[in-house]
Amino acid sequence: MLRDDLRNDFDSLLPGTSSERGASRRTALKAALGVGYAAAAGPAMTQTAIRTPADGLTVGEITYEVNGFKVPAYRAAPAGKTGLPVVLVISEIFGVHEYIADTARRLARAGYLAIAPELFIRQGDASSYGEIAKLIAEVISKVPDGQVMADLDGAMRWAAANGGDVSKSAITGFCWGGRITWLYAAHGPVKAGVAWYGRLVGQTSPLNPAHPVDVAGQLKAPVLGLYGGADTGIPLDTVDKMKAALAAGSPAAKASQFVVYPDAPHAFHADYRPSFRQQPAEDGWKRALEWFKANGVA
Repeated sequence: MLRDDLRNDFDSLLPGTSSERGASRRTALKAALGVGYAAAAGPAMTQTAIRTPADGLTVGEITYEVNGFKVPAYRAAPAGKTGLPVVLVISEIFGVHEYIADTARRLARAGYLAIAPELFIRQGDASSYGEIAKLIAEVISKVPDGQVMADLDGAMRWAAANGGDVSKSAITGFCWGGRITWLYAAHGPVKAGVAWYGRLVGQTSPLNPAHPVDVAGQLKAPVLGLYGGADTGIPLDTVDKMKAALAAGSPAAKASQFVVYPDAPHAFHADYRPSFRQQPAEDGWKRALEWFKANGVA
């Protein structure tokens, strides 16, 4: 059975089989992104409604070492500039594909050094899977939260050594990455987080020992949660549970906020899916940038 947060990514994809989509789109994305970056798992579209140009930016693949492993990541930043505020961009279950790279470029155009790490790569290459269930069973379900936290710490170290000002840092993520955003705000040295429809509650396990509601009171950075009222995988009562946990927590927890878009489904920011909703996506993006600035990430 799929975990609910992973099912959300599955349910908001286009209909059809992976064999109807896969190779040609993967090839097209490799060409579009360059070194190492391919399409998401088969059922994900590879075209985005928003196409952010790279002129004036430094973009492409970088690697950084964590515990002897070279973690690949997509980096986008204003060309020739240093002392840049930093934003970590955390993907859905499909890894760093064109939509995530484009999101990084949007942040770079807003003046940030954006880094989108491939957080599943030790377990497998998400872009090589054409079947969602197989991707989840063989890769995503085997990724330990502790590994993810360490890889994000590594991304921060790379940023500090490569033009980033990590005293002005933030994290944002989508679905799977939204959950990670909450966890990293309780773990890591960031000043703000923006979580897009990340799951808040769930069963714990050795690989996932805590969920956002479990660490809400320990937040070190305030998080803006952007959620959909029509998201069938994240019931609004779990948002209420999270609000209650935040209200009883640290100063950063108390400063955290939610915006719920009443008619928006899961993945409403994902402009390569039919779940995309332009108004809440644009409003959420505006609020995200304002949240970063209001919390010293600019």
